[in-house]
Amino acid sequence: MRDVSERASGIRALDPERLIAVLAANHVRYVLIGALGARMQGFPRLTADADITPARDDENLEHLASALHELEARVYTESVPEGLAFDFTASALSRAELWNLVTSAGRLDIAFVPSGTTGYDDLVRGAVHYDVNGVLLQVARLEDIIRSKIAADRPQDRQDVAVMQELLERRGPG
Repeated sequence: MRDVSERASGIRALDPERLIAVLAANHVRYVLIGALGARMQGFPRLTADADITPARDDENLEHLASALHELEARVYTESVPEGLAFDFTASALSRAELWNLVTSAGRLDIAFVPSGTTGYDDLVRGAVHYDVNGVLLQVARLEDIIRSKIAADRPQDRQDVAVMQELLERRGPG
């Protein structure tokens, strides 16, 4: 059962398994970043959205556009939280560095070049791999998530960095 705030806003709760499945079914190449990526590596904070950095080549943008259509993606704004209709195409996706979306699988933020990185190629090199219901998921290393959060320097990022650095210290070398 959806909670009251979800019903009132029209925004669906994050369903990461569905989101990952749809992206995989559409052959989208991406790296999971942000708090959800960090959570997979032991970060304790819950998050209401997923953040990804997709490869930016034309073929992958076509795959991403297909996935966004399947997910019924709409552009998220605070004034219209249920999202604004937008016809996602590869060409349209390539025109912005960041997309904040609401989908049938919850909030999705697409950052082609997250702060402190040079994008997909930078993040995929050190990505950690997980099997999620038979799908290979590439997740940015905790060190890369920290690097991005330090560069973004938002209040929540500063708090997250302190916790993530403590996680790394507890793990020790290797």
